[in-house]
Amino acid sequence: MFDLNSLLSAGVFATMLLIAATATEAQTVPLSAMVLGETSAPAVDGVADPGDLPAALPPGADDGLLNKLALHGQTTFTDQGHPSFRSPYVGPNSLSPVAQGRETWDATLFLGASLWRGAEAWIAPELDQGFGLDDTLGVAGFPSGEAYKIGRAAPYFRLPEFFLRQTVDLGGGTTRLDAAAGQLAQTVTQNRLVVTVGKFGVTSVFDNNAYAHDPRGDFLNWTIIDAGTFDYAADAWGYSVGGTVEWYQGAWALRGGLFLLSNVPNSPYIDTRFDQFQFVWEGERRYVLGDHPGKLLVTGFLSRGRMGTYVDAITYAQANGGPPSTALVRRYSSRPGVSLDWQQEITSDLGVFLRAGWASGQYETYEFTDVDESVSGGLSLKGKAWGRAQDTVGLAGVVNLASPQLISYLADGGLGVLVGDGRLTHPGGERIVETYYDLAANRYFDTALDYQFVVNPAYNRDRGPVSIFAIRLHGQF
Repeated sequence: MFDLNSLLSAGVFATMLLIAATATEAQTVPLSAMVLGETSAPAVDGVADPGDLPAALPPGADDGLLNKLALHGQTTFTDQGHPSFRSPYVGPNSLSPVAQGRETWDATLFLGASLWRGAEAWIAPELDQGFGLDDTLGVAGFPSGEAYKIGRAAPYFRLPEFFLRQTVDLGGGTTRLDAAAGQLAQTVTQNRLVVTVGKFGVTSVFDNNAYAHDPRGDFLNWTIIDAGTFDYAADAWGYSVGGTVEWYQGAWALRGGLFLLSNVPNSPYIDTRFDQFQFVWEGERRYVLGDHPGKLLVTGFLSRGRMGTYVDAITYAQANGGPPSTALVRRYSSRPGVSLDWQQEITSDLGVFLRAGWASGQYETYEFTDVDESVSGGLSLKGKAWGRAQDTVGLAGVVNLASPQLISYLADGGLGVLVGDGRLTHPGGERIVETYYDLAANRYFDTALDYQFVVNPAYNRDRGPVSIFAIRLHGQF
């Protein structure tokens, strides 16, 4: 599976590790708690969080941990492939039934600075290279969160994130936020406002889950690391321009965000006319069950843009000939969706999670993937029991469903964002099981082996099942 590009990626990867090995010692956190994430949960219902600082220390005071400037980095290489599988026919958006392998690589620097009290500015230049399986097509629950919708054989430069965050303390006890990529170490009050504006990922703020959210550190499947129905505003790499407001009050948090959609569905270009947008909202409740923290999120979105319905596309095709295409019947409309995200620590080493989501199935998917209903769940276990406390093993499953309108559209030869076999004689729900083992060599480097079993890829019972294997190499400092 490895080629010249793989060797180039490995060389840069080794360089990043050398930088990490010589970096000044600084507290880091797993990338599952990275950009825009809170790394120390506030005390809940009177139970102090281990990361809380003494109440006598005022918010914003320099306790020796506060950073004025920050530099973090990460690099991730994945090699993913599958053997041949049963497929009586293929279409434009089919996963190839012939054995194949593809690799991806990225390297990111996170540069942060404290501007004034409570204000942080971040910029994150990145190099990317590689392709997803079949150019990221063929499975609604795509098997690699490290694969983008655009791939290139040679490394190329992007600037996916640059944003400003302002935190306003509103009282209550104090909580320490540890230094991380996209987060300066600082002391804040449990009650606070956090405002972020710029270019960043919607899922950096919304639908966060400690056990399934980071393809660089936990699961890889798109519909396990995020709700499959969360059609969040994004370009082809998963980032948008917008702003969010977060209000933390005791054990509760409310979030709202306004983001720009891409110029047309599934596009690499953000619509700069500001007439296509998405509103995202989220309610969060943190709690402690026994001595173990848990969290419940309810996340909703409403997209306003030019999009087509599957019924209109089918009707147009019947009148004019050819396969249906939503691109021919787009008009200004709204597409809503809502999802539930739950996580619970069972022991200090074991955690479980569950997600469920729904999105309007009459309209085409605008940004993410072709899923109208989804349920996923799983567990994450640290390796303390076998003497590998920093290792993690994960097991999860997801069921993705398409609306009756989408099924009819695919059956008539229509193409979705990721799926479309040219016909769909025997539709069925897409079912995926994923497991991984992440072996931590040290605080800077880890290696993961990943396996996914996909039943009814692209909602097609005539194809598959498919076994997909991956290896992931990851370094950070």
